Amino acid sequence: MLIERYIYLAIALFCIGIVGVLARRNAIIIFMCIELMLNAVNLLLVAFSKMHYAVGVAKNATAGIDGQLFVFFIMVVAAAEVSVGLAIIVMMYRNTHSVDVNFLNRLKH
Repeated sequence: MLIERYIYLAIALFCIGIVGVLARRNAIIIFMCIELMLNAVNLLLVAFSKMHYAVGVAKNATAGIDGQLFVFFIMVVAAAEVSVGLAIIVMMYRNTHSVDVNFLNRLKH
């Protein structure tokens, strides 16, 4: 498959994620859209790693896994971000009985 198709798919996923973050008020949907944006970046990293390995003349056995290593670390950081974010959402729900991010102004006082 051509690299342009991966790029177009990643751009579409990232744009959907941006629209979801900017347009939605539900905190859980916002976190899902952030994860969608991270997965778009992961797709690009793997695609560029594959392209770099196909173009290069690397003869060693570990060539082409750089993108996959970055994706692994991004997924680990994303899992930690989701666990902390969901804990914050649960505490917000306990205080306001809603997951609407506009209610966060009430937590100031």
